[in-house]
Amino acid sequence: MKVTVVGCSGSFAGPTSAASCYLVTVEGDGRSWNVLLDLGSGALGPLQRHVDPTDLDAVFLSHLHPDHCADLCGLYVVNHYAPEGASMRRIPVYGPRDTATRLSLMYHGIEDGGMDKVFSFGRLEDRVAVEVGPVTVIPYAVRHPVEAFGFRVEADGAVLAYTGDTDTCDNLGPLMAGADLVLADSAFVDGRDDFRGIHLTGSRAARAAVEAGGVKRLVLTHMPAWNDRDVCRAQAEPFWPGVEVAEPDGVYHLGARPVAVDV
Repeated sequence: MKVTVVGCSGSFAGPTSAASCYLVTVEGDGRSWNVLLDLGSGALGPLQRHVDPTDLDAVFLSHLHPDHCADLCGLYVVNHYAPEGASMRRIPVYGPRDTATRLSLMYHGIEDGGMDKVFSFGRLEDRVAVEVGPVTVIPYAVRHPVEAFGFRVEADGAVLAYTGDTDTCDNLGPLMAGADLVLADSAFVDGRDDFRGIHLTGSRAARAAVEAGGVKRLVLTHMPAWNDRDVCRAQAEPFWPGVEVAEPDGVYHLGARPVAVDV
């Protein structure tokens, strides 16, 4: 399993990174399978450095805030209005309730039928697995002001856990347990953000990974441009020495060989 950080900025696209977007690539059945976790604002541009947007096998949306789904509008354009003609294959898009309706409203003036010409929409349910070729994606309902999910992605004996946007909740344990790599929300900062039920801080993310057990590597992500990355890392460090921070275009290799990263 190869995991590519396409965008890791929280809440909005930052000066050096698009908003949330992670590409999972797995070899199987004689070809590459490309599964996308979120496609937030600004992410479609850098995504094209890593994969042809018409070659996606599925898109999973953790929730419907723009920093996690806005560039589905651009993906629709790429697949429907290309000069060589519209794609004949619909891309499966899995998300919370009303995903199809919400995306069509975001694309002002879309033709009759919404985005169904390009996407086939499926509803995420807590702990109900979705199979995409050799890839299994298990959504876990998490704690955010809107319906939201984290994703546990399994393939070839490797496990990626992506929290999406969440605060501490019971589902973080089974979501993260034994994962080779955890990509954890760290949008909030201890001592600055006192609101609960929205995001993790670095310290809360690290404690959740420790409590889950068996996690091999923890990477903090979803930091807004106004966060000091070193502060977020320092708040996690006492609970997870060696904690890392996501970088755009970072590539993690999970599975048969030890977890590695190329940036």
